[in-house]
Amino acid sequence: MSAFCDVALPVPLDRVFTYVVGAVDPPVGGRVLVPFRNEKMAGVVVRLHDDAPPVEAKQLVAVMDEEAIVSAELLELAQWIAGYYIAPLGEVLRAMLPLMSEVKKQVLYRITDAGRAALFEGAERGSSRRSKLSPEDQDTEYKALNYLESGEPIKAAGLRSATGISRELIAGMLRKKWITRETSAAPRDARRLVRYAVLIEGTRLPKLNENQQAILAELAGSGGELPVAELRELEVPQSTLATLVKRELVRIEERPAEFHLTHLSSMKKAAYDLNEAQSRALNAITAAVDAGEFKPHLLHGVTGSGKTAVYLAAMRETLNRGRTAILLVPEIGLTPQMAAQLHHAFGSDVALLHSALTPEERSEQWHRIRRGDARVVVGTRSAIFAPVENLGLIVVDEEHDSSYKQESMPRYHARDTAVVRAKLAGAAVVLGSATPSLESWRNAEEGKYARIEMHERVQNRPLPKVELVDMRQEFQETGQEHLFSRALIEKTQATLDRGEQAIILLNRRGYSYIVMCRSCGEKLDCENCSIALTYHKQVTGEDGIAPVGQRLECHYCGYKTGVPPRCPKCDSEHLYFLGAGSQQGEERLQEIFPGARIGRMDRDTVRGRHDMEKLLMRLHSGEINLLVGTQMIAKGHDIHGVTLVGVVGCDHALGLPDFRAAERVFQLLTQVSGRAGRGELPGTVLVQTYHTDHYAVQCAAKHDFHGFVEREMKYRRWMHYPPYAALANLIIQSPHLEEAAGWSATLGRWFQKTQLDGVRVLGPATAPLARIKRIYRFHLVLKAEKRSALARVLRGALAHADAAGIPRRNLIVDVDAVNLM
Repeated sequence: MSAFCDVALPVPLDRVFTYVVGAVDPPVGGRVLVPFRNEKMAGVVVRLHDDAPPVEAKQLVAVMDEEAIVSAELLELAQWIAGYYIAPLGEVLRAMLPLMSEVKKQVLYRITDAGRAALFEGAERGSSRRSKLSPEDQDTEYKALNYLESGEPIKAAGLRSATGISRELIAGMLRKKWITRETSAAPRDARRLVRYAVLIEGTRLPKLNENQQAILAELAGSGGELPVAELRELEVPQSTLATLVKRELVRIEERPAEFHLTHLSSMKKAAYDLNEAQSRALNAITAAVDAGEFKPHLLHGVTGSGKTAVYLAAMRETLNRGRTAILLVPEIGLTPQMAAQLHHAFGSDVALLHSALTPEERSEQWHRIRRGDARVVVGTRSAIFAPVENLGLIVVDEEHDSSYKQESMPRYHARDTAVVRAKLAGAAVVLGSATPSLESWRNAEEGKYARIEMHERVQNRPLPKVELVDMRQEFQETGQEHLFSRALIEKTQATLDRGEQAIILLNRRGYSYIVMCRSCGEKLDCENCSIALTYHKQVTGEDGIAPVGQRLECHYCGYKTGVPPRCPKCDSEHLYFLGAGSQQGEERLQEIFPGARIGRMDRDTVRGRHDMEKLLMRLHSGEINLLVGTQMIAKGHDIHGVTLVGVVGCDHALGLPDFRAAERVFQLLTQVSGRAGRGELPGTVLVQTYHTDHYAVQCAAKHDFHGFVEREMKYRRWMHYPPYAALANLIIQSPHLEEAAGWSATLGRWFQKTQLDGVRVLGPATAPLARIKRIYRFHLVLKAEKRSALARVLRGALAHADAAGIPRRNLIVDVDAVNLM
């Protein structure tokens, strides 16, 4: 029996917290409820011991798990992530466990001594003239204090409903220290249950009214049972069902809710035998699974070479050997299509994990995996933490994709985390892509990864022919700026006339991405961020309702506002809309091709997994023959009817202040080109560009990955950027500009005075996006040849920041940063 336990809590502090163990030892890797400041929080036990802490330890509130839910392997992985990415262990474990739905949290308020004094003074003197609040608001405050006067903690919802107090007034009372805020937490049942009404057979029917007869007839006609929710749709009073239950003619049963893996399960691909290249790849992977030794494989196959078929075959071989598999995909948009193929191959052995599931659904899937009911897991980056046992294979599809990097705490990279998890589990790991990241490519060149090449498309189908359209010459010849070139319009019309499908990539959301006053030049920016607002034009849906309306929207913080009739600065009526997004692209295509069946794929039309499924079904069935969208359309979709791909304005990214700009443009062009010609008919790609001579564009047009790598690697080596250096982005942020600037200067001086062996520091400087969500941002970029040196300097900087009074929550350490904006 241990006296103490160390608990990792999801707070931005790089430490664990010691608590007194009660009558029962909590398991290491199990969850416990503990008091923390004014809250009760759920944390994970990482150690049991008898070492008394230097201060008095508090006692555990409750033990939530009888056995560990974080295995020793996953706990070791969490500790690696915390050390490598310099992230609090509790935050890492929070990301690992999608079980927040199993903890019921409540916000409580309690009156303080200062609040009692204010209540007494208000009773004697009435409302204060010195207060900035109106007499009515002051009365509401006193009413709330009176309601809390007993001293017992009161739920937030109860306080608001009883007194009518607003959240703003509560926030003001907290600032005045009249009340304190507490949080309680307790375990809750997160199972998704559906209530069924079941007809009790063999019961003698008494006299019934028409409503009761209607319900019984509906049940009898549906096999004797129906969900209660469906019965509620009948035009009968809700009390009728309760009466039938009371008279023992119907009983209510609670059953687990069904989970539909995907609605695309009926979409089957034509079966074919693996070709020679695919067979070689499969043999290499299965040999690694059989050996049970850690050996990463980089599978470099051109678009359409059949990498997915290799993944499925390798996973089947892994399951046949009694082991489990994880498949990572970069976007939720790819999950339904991949889940459909896995469901067709493995049936109920498949589980799904991604952020579009409800908390209850994620918890349900997580427990299925842990029980061993699902031996194959497919999902986005967080699926790498799936609690599978006896892991044999991890596949990272489109391993180059930047969405594998988490952009919030903990800032792990799922691709690299997959490699480490495979090492801990003694499993094989496959990183697949037509355009591997330069980091993975260099690892393969150095022998750290085994490289597998697939140079040809399946069934010897040709790669699409890529044509470049010089938009500078287009402007000279037409005298006008056009969104779509004449060549693209002509080829699209010919494609539609042949009954084939076309895809057009326009990699910006909305209608126009800048709104500017033509009189004074004022640009309409977000009030919370240093970024221009995007114009979204009114769209009338199929039901005749326009829920979006004409609006300006920030894609960083979600701020929305109406389009002003006049310039807010000079009152001019001449507002000018610049730039074209996917919404404007769809409108222009409808004007040019009135007979086309046009669809749009972007974050505005695909908000959930079911939206993506519906769109893909329409595309596969041929209901849509012209699709326009953002980069969501470029990744992994296998539509055999698509023979033409048009790329509009994607080379603007070459001008971004990012050393990876050329790599990203090359990858996007190559990936979207790969959507063409995947069926029996050959494909064509038209790329509209102002940079026809840029090596990223030229190499993408020639399908020359090796040529691009050779050129780009030279620049990276000269400038000491990854993969020739380890990189970290240290961001200093605060709601107050002076505070953020002062803190960045403090850290900048420390870097100047400190001996930084082998570490280069750029900055401090204002971040390219200087303000996001009302938070001002400065950053320093650190580069080092050795990761150990980089980690040492970063930890030293954090220690100095702590000594200088800079709160840890105001510092973001992004190791292996993908986004430097």
